Amino acid sequence: MFTILRHNPIPFLYLKTLTFPSTSRHYYPFLHHYPSPFSLHFCTNTSDSPSFAVSYLIHNFGLSPLFANKLCSTYRLTFKTAQKPDSVLAFFRNQGFSDSQLHNMITRTPGLLSCNPSKRVLPKFQFFLSKGASNSDIVDFLSKNPLVLSASLDNHIVPTYELVYRFLQSDKDAIACAIHHPKFFGSRLVPCNIRLLIENGVSEKTIARILRNWCRSLYTHNMLKLVEELKDLGFNPSQSIFGIALLAKTSVNKTLWKEKVDAFKKWGWSDQDVMEAFRRQPHCMLTSIDKINLVMSFWVNELGWDAMVIAKVPRILGASLERTIIPRVSVIQYLQKKGLRKKNASLTKPLIVGSKHFFDRYVNCFKDESSYILKLYKEKLNQAHAKDKAGM
Repeated sequence: MFTILRHNPIPFLYLKTLTFPSTSRHYYPFLHHYPSPFSLHFCTNTSDSPSFAVSYLIHNFGLSPLFANKLCSTYRLTFKTAQKPDSVLAFFRNQGFSDSQLHNMITRTPGLLSCNPSKRVLPKFQFFLSKGASNSDIVDFLSKNPLVLSASLDNHIVPTYELVYRFLQSDKDAIACAIHHPKFFGSRLVPCNIRLLIENGVSEKTIARILRNWCRSLYTHNMLKLVEELKDLGFNPSQSIFGIALLAKTSVNKTLWKEKVDAFKKWGWSDQDVMEAFRRQPHCMLTSIDKINLVMSFWVNELGWDAMVIAKVPRILGASLERTIIPRVSVIQYLQKKGLRKKNASLTKPLIVGSKHFFDRYVNCFKDESSYILKLYKEKLNQAHAKDKAGM
């Protein structure tokens, strides 16, 4: 039996067809990812053998010899003893990083094994702690994006944080960006794209909304092109709708965009109709194809209404079919049947107004009919709730 101690330098060795006992999983938590027995050939005093760094990655992180050698070559890992990497791992373990988190970090940024954690890592921990992040929060987002540790604290992380804080006005919200979007403080795209939006007149309120809800929109490499495209379509950067249009353009790839256009065209829309609908309510291009077809099928096939009505009021696509559209349509149809609505009255307005407005305007004002209308509405709503429960 042969055992390699985690914190001792590996001596000059020649191992062949070495079979690890079942207890090795306790000592080497990553080795169970690779089959045993396996052959290892390494010797630090021969020119054609892997380096000490290669063998260190193999034995401490369960990497294959080929992958370990590739990492060492790519990141120029040349440490000759275990002292430096062992001290780095000890630092991270003391901060609360698990073995699996360390495995993820080192395989993505193996250069950490050669760093001075007191200079490169600790100041970043202290900075985020000073802003209200918990130790576990920091461990979580650093383990998901260890590239943050490669960024300069003074030249990148602090300026990016201050830029974000300018719009969110809250350390809690700024830290939430880091936690929910681990790439945020490790990407130079984010501050560059925020500044680009500012330069193009996007309002601070819209940028704050993007940071809170649509952070991934800031990762695009084509921000300037997208901004210019949206301007050409008539979107005003100073208006809030610009942020929704930007979200649609950054989150829906070209293939899916075309598929959604085709879905609308199946119901009689033209390319121009789709573009006009997008201009009116860009959220329509964030609607799933399934939802598009369900709403259009109900509108056209079940109600017998004109599909072009929705093209002019695409906001309807954002409403829930079961919980909003169907219950409210049942009310509209009853009022029409009883002659309580004008024949040319809008079919869409009752579906997009707020709940209070809907009940005041289409239910409560008909005193003799209100109890029945409310009962009819609730029946449809209860059907939707029953359907939701059945699908759980």
